[in-house]
Amino acid sequence: MHDDRNLVEGRLRRVLDERVRPAVYPESVPLDVAVWHAPGEPVPVEEGLAATPEPIAVGARWGAPWGTSWFRVTGTVPEKWAGRTVEALLDLGFDGNMPGFQCEGLVHLPDGTPVKGLNPRNQWVRIGAPVAGGEEVRLHVEAASNPVILEHHPFSFLPTPLGDKDTAGTEPQYTLTRMDLAVFDETVWHLVLDLEVLGELMAELPADAPRRWEILRAVDRALDALDLQDVNATAATARDRLAEVLAAPAAASAHRIGAVGHAHIDSAWLWPLRETVRKVARTAANMTALLADEPDFVFAMSQAQQWAWVRDHRPAVWARVKKAVADGRFVPAGGMWVESDTNMPGSEAMARQFVHGKRFFLDEFGIENDEAWLPDTFGFAAGLPQIIRAAGSKYLLTQKISWSQTNSFPHHTFRWEGIDGTRVFTHFPPVDTYNCEMTGAEIAHAARNFKDKGVARHSLAPTGWGDGGGGTTREMVAKAARLRDLEGSARVAWQTPHAFFEQAEAENPEPPVWVGELYLELHRATLTSQAQTKQGNRRSEHLLREAELWAATAAVRTGFRYPYEDLDRIWKTVLLHQFHDILPGSSIAWVHREARATYARIAAELEEIIGAAQRALAGEGDLPLVFNSAPHARAGVPAGAAAPPVAEGRTELTPRTGGGHVLDNGLLRVEIDGRGLVVSALDLAGDRETIAPGLAGNLLQLHPDLPNKWDAWDVDAFYRNTGTDLTAADEVAPGADAASVRVTRSFGSSRVTQVLTLPPGERRLEVDTEVDWHETEKFLKLAFPLDVHAERYAAETQFGHVHRPTHTNTSWEAARFEACNHRFVHVQEVGWGVAVVNDSTYGHDVTRTVRTGGDGGDGGDGGTTTTVRVSLLRAPRFPDPETDQGVHRFRHALVPGAGIGDAVREGWRLNLPERRVTGGAEVAPLVSVDREAVVVTAVKLADDGSGDVVVRCHEAHGGRARATLTAGFAVAGVTVTDLLERPLAGQEAAVEADGDRIAVRLRPFQLMTLRLRRA
Repeated sequence: MHDDRNLVEGRLRRVLDERVRPAVYPESVPLDVAVWHAPGEPVPVEEGLAATPEPIAVGARWGAPWGTSWFRVTGTVPEKWAGRTVEALLDLGFDGNMPGFQCEGLVHLPDGTPVKGLNPRNQWVRIGAPVAGGEEVRLHVEAASNPVILEHHPFSFLPTPLGDKDTAGTEPQYTLTRMDLAVFDETVWHLVLDLEVLGELMAELPADAPRRWEILRAVDRALDALDLQDVNATAATARDRLAEVLAAPAAASAHRIGAVGHAHIDSAWLWPLRETVRKVARTAANMTALLADEPDFVFAMSQAQQWAWVRDHRPAVWARVKKAVADGRFVPAGGMWVESDTNMPGSEAMARQFVHGKRFFLDEFGIENDEAWLPDTFGFAAGLPQIIRAAGSKYLLTQKISWSQTNSFPHHTFRWEGIDGTRVFTHFPPVDTYNCEMTGAEIAHAARNFKDKGVARHSLAPTGWGDGGGGTTREMVAKAARLRDLEGSARVAWQTPHAFFEQAEAENPEPPVWVGELYLELHRATLTSQAQTKQGNRRSEHLLREAELWAATAAVRTGFRYPYEDLDRIWKTVLLHQFHDILPGSSIAWVHREARATYARIAAELEEIIGAAQRALAGEGDLPLVFNSAPHARAGVPAGAAAPPVAEGRTELTPRTGGGHVLDNGLLRVEIDGRGLVVSALDLAGDRETIAPGLAGNLLQLHPDLPNKWDAWDVDAFYRNTGTDLTAADEVAPGADAASVRVTRSFGSSRVTQVLTLPPGERRLEVDTEVDWHETEKFLKLAFPLDVHAERYAAETQFGHVHRPTHTNTSWEAARFEACNHRFVHVQEVGWGVAVVNDSTYGHDVTRTVRTGGDGGDGGDGGTTTTVRVSLLRAPRFPDPETDQGVHRFRHALVPGAGIGDAVREGWRLNLPERRVTGGAEVAPLVSVDREAVVVTAVKLADDGSGDVVVRCHEAHGGRARATLTAGFAVAGVTVTDLLERPLAGQEAAVEADGDRIAVRLRPFQLMTLRLRRA
């Protein structure tokens, strides 16, 4: 037989496009349309419905950027359509390639009842099936003219002012394209899907596979049966000729795909938070409507914050959601407040993501999630498995690691082991998308790509339009029905996340294990972009610690009113802003402008709570007190206490031979040369130089920074090929006090002022940097070349630290050229190390070189230089063309002679500066611990209002620890709990209580939550 595949496949494409798809709606009549443009921000539904619209015609331009327009569409169903299915086709000017990324609408009935959302792949509204004829149609569309920020075909990362309503202008963005009533021919619609499924499957089968040829011949016969001049009359016959190949069952060994309806909705990204509130409502309205029509369909939605938005802003949609949840088909997923970044949030913040997320679903529905659902998060910190388990969950889903540019992850189903040894069952969907459309290419890719063949055969496919929302379409559901049991394809069945994970774990109870962080080899620049957003997050996390600590202490000691509601609300706001496009700095200008204002408001509220609690504790008097919020003693003040400060010596400032200055406090001797660079930092007790020979620390380095794409997200390795050392100083002079030196520099259009301080009695050089930043597409680093031979270094993460190699032996190590730390990076030889600590930066790199030997003629000593570089600022122009322009302030410290415990302590100290208050008496700690390795991360009152004191601690040095926790109040009982403050079974032996003294034993990096009942 001749090979006529190309001929038949070409025929199929043309007939589908030109004849069959248009025949889905064979008859139509125009609707009358009028519009009212809301002046400013979106208005309540009642106001939009009551407004007086003006006539508008199809073809007219509408919609200023970020505007809201209320369209009223009216018409009459023709009498001759009686007995047929009729739909309204409402095309606001959609681009079918961009669902979720442009204009959208929510359709309401005249009484305000929401019907469904409109988007580029969902433009229909059912009027009747069948209609009687003569019905009056009246619909109201709340349409959002969200501008296109990211052009998807092809991707375009050009700077645009459209990312902020303050700069976007008023030019209409869309053209009203179609507003019709139309007859819906369901038989033709099914024919379209029959042909699509078979055509897509055929294209994925080998050319010599008999099944491919069977499908080809069936398609050819079906097309022969179609009268191209009367598709509607002949569609049923064409379908009959496809029935046999559609009924052929899949092989017994076929891969099995659990499909779950999905609409990954970014809580903010290329749209502001307020628009996400509406995106979620549109999607939820669509999904509840689809659930009513499709009995097998299951939809899962994560992010408790988004559920709360529906509840609080769209009660009519919420009522439908609640009913669908009760039916078990609209499924809360993930158990987190938002799908957050997991690299940068601190220990407590990461824990509270689960506390607030899981508690919301428990309170609203009595449902407890057992999976973490993070399909789009940019890599996963090694402390996360323990947090997931401590929250009462046991599974993790993500898809994003498939985006890695260099190395292909070796598993799709595995156990992920964190820094403390905790393991969670983890799945990466091999379909490699969280926006699956149920295409043949996607399903075939999932089956081929699945790396666990032979030991497992199940994978998950999150199905539906996401990013900007929209969800699953009726076409996707219909395709899934055809793929339930189809020869040549994987089998597809709708499943809840819980059902999938239970099934996957049962068939593969001992999967391979991956130890350590799940590093995404992409989007590394999200650790640095939008510095003020990151600073706001870090500052908020520590202010919340202080507010809880001092409010709890004051509540127990003085009867101070513990601000439960305020702290709950503020925590949820901070958690929202840890969403994986806000904290990483990859959202539009509007989002970050609002974030800066929000963080300022939060800081003011928390400062007020802290101040009131400390005043209640200090009482009246003139005694100078230092309140120490850090988990370690300092200046003679115990952790969590207030006492008069103890003087700790002095620092001398003297001229340096050859120019510059010397700072000496008896512990460190620091030389700052005439360029303002640190050329020596001598640990006097250890008689050990910190700075590598011939090099200088506190070195600012500027690199060009234009990644190949994803500007705010990515920094590509080639940025390191070119760079400039900023060694020229405008001024190097003594600072405002005898312990500091002030350095100013100018470069490009920017200016830097640094104050280098050596505090008395401390083995720590503090570096305060102010940058007036006006560069574009540049990357600013702060470098410390250290005379340390280290093959690995430690970087703080949640509830501990992770080790990374300093070498690049393999492609896996080479790909980690930019990584995340929290408060410290630590490098060490046996017996001596150095820490670099920070108050608000996350990105860094650590590299090593070997100096030439003494016989090289250049004075080299053959030693190793380990260089720690802190990432300060970037200047990408997409999606925010003015990213980080303006003044920024950073605090860092170089800590020579530091062990890992010193790094932990100094990191906390820099982030929790002392507070000075006058009062009448010292304040004893509410809780104290007798081992520095056991760090208390939170002291608070129990969330249930019982008055119990909750203490969360962890082992921070990486070894086993026994410690005694002493309560500064009478204790009636102690319970080990999960993160939600519920008793943990089988933990009785973990603690031994004797009155107010509680002995604990912790594994390396183990976290523990204790609930202390007050007597």
